[in-house]
Amino acid sequence: MAIEFTKYHGLGNDFILIDNRSSSLPVVTPEQAIKLCDRHFGIGADGVIFALPGENGTDYTMRIFNSDGSEPEMCGNGIRCLAGFLADLEGESRNKDLYRIHTLAGVMIPQILPNGQVKVDMGLPRLLASEIPTTLAPAQEKVISQPLEVAGQTWDVTCVSMGNPHCITFVEDVAAIELETIGPKFEHHPVFPQRINTEFIQVVRRDYLKMRVWERGAGITLACGTGACASLVAGVLTGKCDRAATIELPGGPLQIEWSEVDQRVYMTGPAERVFTGKL
Repeated sequence: MAIEFTKYHGLGNDFILIDNRSSSLPVVTPEQAIKLCDRHFGIGADGVIFALPGENGTDYTMRIFNSDGSEPEMCGNGIRCLAGFLADLEGESRNKDLYRIHTLAGVMIPQILPNGQVKVDMGLPRLLASEIPTTLAPAQEKVISQPLEVAGQTWDVTCVSMGNPHCITFVEDVAAIELETIGPKFEHHPVFPQRINTEFIQVVRRDYLKMRVWERGAGITLACGTGACASLVAGVLTGKCDRAATIELPGGPLQIEWSEVDQRVYMTGPAERVFTGKL
């Protein structure tokens, strides 16, 4: 059976999008996703995203397989790409700019703005150690500015879950981090039983941060939406940044806000179609 796909990227974090609305199960297996994501022998991507039928009153369901075949709870850049993909699928029949998307991290609400950017209500950050999860602190306590030894060095880390787990550390110069070496050591550290995404953050100004990321299951990527959200929350918790800031990633900027009104995190950024094809 031929499967049509569309390639999208959000700030260089790229995905294969598949119309899976006719089935509640992904039409591609994790093993097949690994092959499709291969940048030499496949299409090339950081993950495969499936647009499935909605659950519990939502418009659609999102599932994603990483390039290593693992399944994360959510993906911030990916859900913006999914919103753009759904708008393309609906075409002229589309009668709204806002979608309620069921994910393994809960309901996410992306909105396509008049300028083509996508703003996503990413929900409430989760801060307790049991919610990350991590053993860095007792289950009902927060992990803020805790020491963690990785590769013979002690890092000051703050942990935040945006539906998927993040470990954030602030550094003087993100460009100096040997990400390909240190990233895997964070990801597989025993204090993170479900592995971890790791963000290295340089504070340029209180409203402008630079970020590099090692993503659980994908490695070095050009952008990570949930990571940018988690990093802003960590910056606020440690007093290093404002509640709204530009997060500069290798692939470009995201606008992140942790609202004082409803305590929810909002992410705004692009989603761009690259090409379509058939498997």
